Amino acid sequence: MLSNNLKQAVKEKARQLGFILAGVTSSEPLKNFNVFQDWINKKYHGEMTYLSTERSLARRADPKQILPECKSILVLAIPYSPLPKLKDDLTISENFQIASYALGDDYHDVLPQKLKAIVEFIEEQLGEKIPNRYYTDSGPILERELAQRAGLGWIGKNSMLINPKAGSTFFLAEILLGIELEPDQPFSTDHCGTCNRCIAACPTHCILPNRTLDSNRCISYLTIEHKNEIAENLREQIGNWIFGCDICQQVCPWNRFSQPADSAFEPNIPLPVLTSDLLLDPAAFNQRFKKSPIKRAKRRGYARNLAIAIGNKKNKQDIPVLEKALQDDEPLIQTHAKWAIEKINNE
Repeated sequence: MLSNNLKQAVKEKARQLGFILAGVTSSEPLKNFNVFQDWINKKYHGEMTYLSTERSLARRADPKQILPECKSILVLAIPYSPLPKLKDDLTISENFQIASYALGDDYHDVLPQKLKAIVEFIEEQLGEKIPNRYYTDSGPILERELAQRAGLGWIGKNSMLINPKAGSTFFLAEILLGIELEPDQPFSTDHCGTCNRCIAACPTHCILPNRTLDSNRCISYLTIEHKNEIAENLREQIGNWIFGCDICQQVCPWNRFSQPADSAFEPNIPLPVLTSDLLLDPAAFNQRFKKSPIKRAKRRGYARNLAIAIGNKKNKQDIPVLEKALQDDEPLIQTHAKWAIEKINNE
């Protein structure tokens, strides 16, 4: 096993790169993989079929299926924008809402460069190349269990990893390493206690008793990963969220300790979103969100979500924009614009 000095130097390098938490765990198979397998078996993953392939399941169960030489896993956390305060009555605010993590640059573009820099730092210290693989919400690993095992926090009732000094408003990233670093102590305590605020606040009741979610009902899933029509019985509950959802984090008392955002993740998209965004053409959409995670929803998904939110605001002045959206080439946008017009007229 390599010296603790190297581990401390690596953690210091991570801090210099903006990571507020860093921990090491072993490459042992994951003890709670059965929870994930059960979640898949019950089809709680919705349309995310890539999660349920045989190859994906094998790799999530055992990190050595990803990197056979893996001996240690470095788990890191970097903060995004703290959450705006939620109104006490959970009413719809005037503005359309975007999940805080998506207000800055796309972490898929930002974090790999930082992870690569850490690997290069380790190789410089050792004077040789080492086997490695790194991910940030992009690989077949159960990153929250690995983070808990590396001492970064506990998995809360809303399925988020929570740290007592940083809340849950951070991205996780992992580096699988072909060197043996001494593992940190797992985070063994659960600080949710009897608090059920996240469960009570979720508009679609998607939070399950075993600290997982039914993706089919989760607003984040519906507005990002779900590519088709959103079920009519869920549209009203989406409220004014047009990309992602922060409600279960907004009500979590631990997020009063959220850390300031890393500079890359400070808000940099034009806000507030306007009703006229519904009429963005593909070129304008791509230009506006080229550095943002919002591009994952694509224009059709973004406009679908916005049409629902416009319908939920029930403002008759929005009907002319919705009527223009009825002429869109994309049937998905037409369908949800039509629903929004009916919703406003019925009101």
